[in-house]
Amino acid sequence: MKIALIVPGGVDRSGEDRVIPAILSLVERLARRHEVRVYALAQEPSPGIWQLLGATVENLALTSRRAWPGAVFRFVRSLHAHGPFDLIHAIWGDTPGFLASVAGKLLRVPVLVHFGGGELARIPEIGYGSQLALKDRFQVAFTRKHATLLTAASRSLAGPLGAEAVPLGVDTSWRREIRIRSSPPWKLLHVASLNPVKDQPTLLRALRRVVDVEPETFLEIAGVDTLSGAIERECERLGLSHHVRFHGLVRPYAVQALFEGRDLLVVSSRHEAGPVAAVEAAMSGVPVVGTAVGHLADWAGEMAETVPVGDDAALASAILALLRDPVRRETLACRAQAWALLHDADATARRFEELYFGLKRSR
Repeated sequence: MKIALIVPGGVDRSGEDRVIPAILSLVERLARRHEVRVYALAQEPSPGIWQLLGATVENLALTSRRAWPGAVFRFVRSLHAHGPFDLIHAIWGDTPGFLASVAGKLLRVPVLVHFGGGELARIPEIGYGSQLALKDRFQVAFTRKHATLLTAASRSLAGPLGAEAVPLGVDTSWRREIRIRSSPPWKLLHVASLNPVKDQPTLLRALRRVVDVEPETFLEIAGVDTLSGAIERECERLGLSHHVRFHGLVRPYAVQALFEGRDLLVVSSRHEAGPVAAVEAAMSGVPVVGTAVGHLADWAGEMAETVPVGDDAALASAILALLRDPVRRETLACRAQAWALLHDADATARRFEELYFGLKRSR
């Protein structure tokens, strides 16, 4: 098949910096069996074309409102020049989904749109979510109405869409033997960019409560800082500098090592469609505790321990309860790892291929 895949970015020509590993995994697997042309909205400030993992990547340079006419022209011209395509697949239901849906109507090509971010979210106090701005609401509404088929990253997101949940899995090379420790020092991990939606202040307040009870508790935080040091300053204010290590941006190939020997992955997000870090933890045999968002909402009670968003007291209590209950941690880790193996990166690609062929037959 000939597939046009539209993504916001995450497909840097280096294959290492500024990438979204889940998208790379999908591109690599699809390109083994199909002709794949990836359209990146704003990977680089200028238009460009390069080869990556067996696919051709074309950067549309949609970096501002003024760039829209040129980027849309390049996109439509390229679809005509390199088509006909059997289908268009967009990852994210706002701008990528909107462009895919418009192109699908113009070219009479089936369109599959995968919702995997904040397309349905509205959190005005932190300025997050595609439901805040009129332009973004319009794009999402247009996508929902005109795309041929919708999928979503988790059941909790798929439900409101009436879509099928297709998790973005990780490679089985992440799989590790489950090793549950029963005594301190306790080693916690948090993998996420430092930004308001990930809500690291709640994470740190919860850690303060945990450390007051279990002084030998330590947290590693891996993620690029978009808040100009605010989280590190909050860490110092809470007297946690000795208990927290900030790694900053960690390249994808180095993230896997961070999960080694960790007792818990802690998620504090106010909203998630996935998140992939929880799937990586599951495959690595690390139990997960955190706010009831995305996969954690789907896994609650069976594969992860969850608490309400923004509740640092509840998060601290859940962390402490799990640290003191190695049997419960092992149960959660085993169940989550079984799920991750069932929904690995190969399974993700296979399911999308099945949906592609279904769309092609119906066309």
